[in-house]
Amino acid sequence: MTQTSEIILSGSGGQGLILAGQILAEAVIRDGKNAVQTQSYGPEARGGASKAEVIISNDDIDYPKVTKPDIVLAMSQEALSRYAGELDPNGTLIIDSTYVKAPAQTDARMISAPFSRLAKESLGKEMVANVVALGALAAVTGVVSMESLNQALLSRIPPGTEVLNKKALELGWKSARQAAA
Repeated sequence: MTQTSEIILSGSGGQGLILAGQILAEAVIRDGKNAVQTQSYGPEARGGASKAEVIISNDDIDYPKVTKPDIVLAMSQEALSRYAGELDPNGTLIIDSTYVKAPAQTDARMISAPFSRLAKESLGKEMVANVVALGALAAVTGVVSMESLNQALLSRIPPGTEVLNKKALELGWKSARQAAA
């Protein structure tokens, strides 16, 4: 039986969601599954909309674009407005409550945690909020193992940031477990 997950990671340019999508896709491949990752972003260097799509399957992937996401990560209010309506009603909506107001109603399972605030207050760098959110996504959805996510993360981040990013991933994992409890 084919098991496929379609994921949208979205927010503002500069939040690192394209990188998060690349890390997620690589981690899934390390887990022995198939993955395809696409991305789009506005013309602005920072502040415009950005989106990474990741499709995960234990079978061949015939079409590289998300058609009905099972998981949506919204790191900005605009991202929530654009993509929450596309989410499968049985899917999972993950929001960064630092910048995103939770929708009044959703049929999807919703996880809300202040990823950006946690990154800034706990690690001193808001720029790793994308990695905090990625750890949370992995914890609540189970689409990828933490071990593979760690390996993929370390292969894609700049040298000298390994300790910070590993802490960010663990912080996201723990915050999601608490938010889901």
